[in-house]
Amino acid sequence: MKSTFILIFCLLIMGVASGQTYPTTFASLSQHSVYVEAGGPGLYGSLNYELQLTDKPKFGLRAGLGYYHHNAKYLTIPLGANYLFTLEEEKSYIEMGVGVTFARADGKLRGASTNPDADHFTSYIPSIGYRRHTYDEWIWRIMLTPIINNFGLSPWLGVSFGKRF
Repeated sequence: MKSTFILIFCLLIMGVASGQTYPTTFASLSQHSVYVEAGGPGLYGSLNYELQLTDKPKFGLRAGLGYYHHNAKYLTIPLGANYLFTLEEEKSYIEMGVGVTFARADGKLRGASTNPDADHFTSYIPSIGYRRHTYDEWIWRIMLTPIINNFGLSPWLGVSFGKRF
């Protein structure tokens, strides 16, 4: 799990650093989003931050903290990348993305466990859905986010609501 996390972290950093030019404020207004999500990559629910890497919504990176409960309480850390395809209607998008969610029992990020096979798991989560930005910078979306992990493939949905700034 540690090597998977390091690999994804390095890929995200390389994606941010490669060829991007930012204004002196790092990123223009309305490229940052904070939102809550029910379901989705955070599994039961999560609080997320997203950064669009271009002036107009296209390619973005997201990270969050979430919750999952199944025989134990799990802290989840969803990480992902997405791309927004603009629809004809202004501020409406089809969103496609990929991500990975790390889950650790009882909120522990590290440490020994009496049952190391049950205290953590990693899920890989592709996503596709509809996103809408309102004129006063609120966002909402609905996503199909199937979960792929060592337990198999599970169909899953996510609904988000948040604010761009």
